[in-house]
Amino acid sequence: MKVAVLSDVQANLPPMEAVVEHILDWNPDLVISNGDLVNRGPSSLACLTLFESLREQHDWIALRGNHEDYVLYCSRTESGYGLEASLRQFTDWTVQQLGEEISKLEKWPDHLCFHGPDAPPSWVHITHGTLAGNRHGVLKQSKDSELAERIPAGLAVFVTAHTHRPLIRQLGTTQIINVGSAGSPFDGDKRASYGQLCYHNGAWSTEIIRLPYDRKKAEQDYYDSGFLDEGGPMARLIFEEWRRAQGFMPQWHRYLHDQSINEENDLQ
Repeated sequence: MKVAVLSDVQANLPPMEAVVEHILDWNPDLVISNGDLVNRGPSSLACLTLFESLREQHDWIALRGNHEDYVLYCSRTESGYGLEASLRQFTDWTVQQLGEEISKLEKWPDHLCFHGPDAPPSWVHITHGTLAGNRHGVLKQSKDSELAERIPAGLAVFVTAHTHRPLIRQLGTTQIINVGSAGSPFDGDKRASYGQLCYHNGAWSTEIIRLPYDRKKAEQDYYDSGFLDEGGPMARLIFEEWRRAQGFMPQWHRYLHDQSINEENDLQ
């Protein structure tokens, strides 16, 4: 049994296309998009359209990440003014791009569980974050004691994402794989990332796959789509994270705190 898991495409079409091509050539039995297919990038509608075609033709499955949740939230609420409006401007832009297609995100579940074909069952649990929520990822420095409270007991494999940093580690008898980000890795490696799981002779093995893609085309999409011009100040930070394959949000949040930006001001 072969399973492919991609995640955190973040509305970046060229790397998604590279990952899709590689997965189709590998011909797995099951493919899951583990959240954050849309938002945080220029091509949410194109990525969602591509995924929907794969779902219809090959039964691919989508799970919901924190960015699907945020898009749905922004589609139902007013943006307000000042700081709040600036922080969510890129997502309001995504909401406009997706239009009525946003309703598809509401149907996506948060978790998927299955097991290998042999007895006794060897369970796999897939979710964007952990049981603590889809904003709680697994990192290299995460303590075993903390993970034990956030990961179901008795699993063979726990598959996560969210951090944009691929990782394979062990927690007791459970193998943990963070499949990284297809669209915007934060580990300094600019190649797209996804995960492969294989069940053979009663056991699961996992592997992280890295793939090159047309970064010039991807960069042009940020400009041509209007994302950088219309997505507000956060769009420029998101673009820089993609360009350098590094995450800057923690530093940005510390800056906001240190500067004590007033709610009535914006970030321009």
